[in-house]
Amino acid sequence: MARYHIETYGCTSNRGESREIERRLRDAGHYRVDGPDDADVAILNTCTVVEKTERNMLRRARELADETADLYITGCMALAQGEEFARAGVDGRVLHWDEVPEAVTNGECPTTTPDAEPVLDGVVGILPIARGCMSDCSYCITKHATGKIDSPPIEENVEKARALIHAGAKEIRITGQDTGVYGWDDGERTLHDLLERICAIDGEFRVRVGMANPKGVHGIREELADVFADNDELYDFLHAPVQSGSNDVLADMRRQHQVEEYVEVVETFDRHLEYWTLSTDFIVGFPTETDRDHEQSMALLCETRPEKVNVTRFSKRPGTDAADMRGLGGTIKKERSREMSATKREIVGAAYADMVGQTREDVLVVEEGTADSVKCRDSAYRQLIVRNASEYGIEPGDFVDLEVTAHETMYAFGEPV
Repeated sequence: MARYHIETYGCTSNRGESREIERRLRDAGHYRVDGPDDADVAILNTCTVVEKTERNMLRRARELADETADLYITGCMALAQGEEFARAGVDGRVLHWDEVPEAVTNGECPTTTPDAEPVLDGVVGILPIARGCMSDCSYCITKHATGKIDSPPIEENVEKARALIHAGAKEIRITGQDTGVYGWDDGERTLHDLLERICAIDGEFRVRVGMANPKGVHGIREELADVFADNDELYDFLHAPVQSGSNDVLADMRRQHQVEEYVEVVETFDRHLEYWTLSTDFIVGFPTETDRDHEQSMALLCETRPEKVNVTRFSKRPGTDAADMRGLGGTIKKERSREMSATKREIVGAAYADMVGQTREDVLVVEEGTADSVKCRDSAYRQLIVRNASEYGIEPGDFVDLEVTAHETMYAFGEPV
């Protein structure tokens, strides 16, 4: 699902949230189109200041639902009066803005378009290193558009990274359908070699590695963890989507890996890195998922305790094998999603709470936030917010030392030391 249309109404805060939604979607390979008629997905970020505004939001939601395949509704009215959209007969999903990017991707691999080229967005350089994957997941529609892995030579990607850095990029985001199988089409996985070469480029910058499926990472887990440990340029961050804690469900999903391989990847990084962030994805409510399967997913979540978790309720994609399976009821999927999301918030919140009182060095200021704040990333890609940034004279592209002073569930607050 590569094409999206987004509309934003209301205050600066809403616009900031929409900007973050778009950043995540672009990072996953999706791209924006000018109107809903050309989009696979429409996103409506709503306002609810007065009754007239509410009527306008309902009217626009109905129009978008009629004009596009899938509609996601977020923003103030969605969160405060979400039931109004159902009462008005709007065929759309009401979500918190932070849940929108994961809902759009539906647990699928990100889709890189054939003409994907590096993009510089502020101080962030987005570098697609390959197109396609080696998987054949039963629920994923993007495989029909991307095909098998097609990896350009290492030198070609290094030159693209060098060009981004020379153009002002301070953060390079490595993207692809599955970065872990980079090089497989040439006979061996070489992601670790590519990262080593990029980190050797002259300059002060950071590199974040995008989604890498556990099966691809498993075969190079020692080499990859070594590269992370040896290069300060790399954020100590790994996004390895496990999708389920049940080997039976993984087999039905055709995910290629087993739970034990995912755990071995996590244990390897634990041995090599003292402070790092594990990110993963879970699809809840897959058609063959039993209560026992869900319990195994919950147990795996609690065992590995990832600091970033994308929880997606399964929905059928046309043309996929999973679309022909008899699905679970919406109530079951909703209940399982709520349970996992609640546990996720506890785990992530605890990770950020543990940071309070610490000093994080060489934190990169990535972008402006709202109300004179900036968003920063520490060495493990955890998000730190600095308020009243102008008073400190810091701006995107700067490296600063921050004392962590407080936290919310998904981020912490810091003050320059």
